[in-house]
Amino acid sequence: MHKKILLLGSGELGKELAIALQRLGQTIIAADSYSGAPAMQVADDFEVLDMLNAEQLDAIVAKHQPDLIVPEIEAIRTERFYNYEQQNIQVVPSARAANFTMNRKLIRDLASKELGLQTAKYFYATNFDQFTKAVTKIGLPCVVKPLMSSSGKGQSVLKKLEDEQTVWEYAINNSRGDIKEVIIEEFIPFETEITLLTVTQKNGPTLFCPPIGHRQERGDYQESWQPVAISDQDLSDAQEMAQKVTAALTGEGIWGVEFFITDKGVYFSELSPRPHDTGMVTLAGTQNLSQFDLHARAILGLPILTISLEKAGASAVVLAHKTAENFTINGIEKALTQANTDIRIFGKPTIRPYRRMGISLVYDHIDADMDALRKKAKVAADCIEII
Repeated sequence: MHKKILLLGSGELGKELAIALQRLGQTIIAADSYSGAPAMQVADDFEVLDMLNAEQLDAIVAKHQPDLIVPEIEAIRTERFYNYEQQNIQVVPSARAANFTMNRKLIRDLASKELGLQTAKYFYATNFDQFTKAVTKIGLPCVVKPLMSSSGKGQSVLKKLEDEQTVWEYAINNSRGDIKEVIIEEFIPFETEITLLTVTQKNGPTLFCPPIGHRQERGDYQESWQPVAISDQDLSDAQEMAQKVTAALTGEGIWGVEFFITDKGVYFSELSPRPHDTGMVTLAGTQNLSQFDLHARAILGLPILTISLEKAGASAVVLAHKTAENFTINGIEKALTQANTDIRIFGKPTIRPYRRMGISLVYDHIDADMDALRKKAKVAADCIEII
């Protein structure tokens, strides 16, 4: 088995996936909008292009003639994927899944209107007048997001009417691609926010990883931990919803399905058709196979017999706080003085405020005190300085 695989998006998730695929003997071409992206540093070849430019995208596909195309970001001309499938190129998980999940409108309507999953009340707006009317209908506070964005860009919670213009402009100005539209959502007071990594297989049953808890700021994850304590009923409901939505989208691979756990049950939130940033905690050895190993096996059609919890683990992010092209990273030695601790530095070539540059990973036995593990991960991450 030898496949040529084109990664569209080459960040830290793509880097770990490239490594997992190369361990299985695959050839990786890493593509992104800038040179020196993390996955490019380990790939067999790389390309720099504007993935929203259909001609550039078609040219790269024609040049490399990959067996598989694996999208890793939202800002891609995803409608071209249908054409690639007609050329017998496998799109991961599928052209349908990529098109639906790269656009919050499509995936939310699928989940709520077609599949009947419990979601927050929501409206869409393409102009400020529609936006203010939607806010009036939903009430305050409410969550405002661009239909296309990543890593929380453009997302905020509107708490005061006098901030409407600011929140609207923030969402619109941080929209990715050429879709200038926002979604306004009811604010759900949740007890826990989880990621349920879900694995769909070509010739096997859908499998679920132990649920992962996570905390966000500015719409972007700051820490994650596995396992997270939720009731058996909530876990069963989340698994049922995840199976429904992934089956409707079709295709093989790992999906990061996000849910709110509330006193009124489980709410579907969002879905990513690829390894999830919160799932980087699996690099701490919490499972028998990391999310990247699971994705690699699933997209290659290799069997996955079981997913088992091996350890308790936690991750915390290392963020940049300034904009610079020249910088150094210090403190790794200090962070590693704690037992059962690891550090991953992603190798991004430039920094900007809140850019994720690395993570800390800590682990212990399955029944370890999770609060203590989370604090330990934060201490390790805080040892890292970006200067």
